[in-house]
Amino acid sequence: MTAKNLNLEQFTGTENYYKHSMGLLYTDGVHYLVQEAKAYWLIDAIASWQISPKVKKDPMLQRIQFWKLRVNSDHSASLTCERDEGNIALSQEISYTDFPLESVTLYLADGVLLLPSEY
Repeated sequence: MTAKNLNLEQFTGTENYYKHSMGLLYTDGVHYLVQEAKAYWLIDAIASWQISPKVKKDPMLQRIQFWKLRVNSDHSASLTCERDEGNIALSQEISYTDFPLESVTLYLADGVLLLPSEY
């Protein structure tokens, strides 16, 4: 499975908002991604960071976050949150994942997790 196979760029808005158990909302595009990739854990990881003092005390991260998951050839991965391009605020190492894409970027804007094409 590749990003092209998933055709994530087809999502340019959302008709539905889905609510995570930790209060985070996410769009049709994110719902499709995690359903097809069997990666609800990705939403869990991002949602769990929202209660961190690093997020709660940072006004910029309260408004917008840029999340990037990068999967390595050995199936380990890194999940990072940036304030802006290259300005990493948070980082989490993942020892194993079967996430099917090499990388994916998600935005968290005003409490809603979305694909870049949905922004």
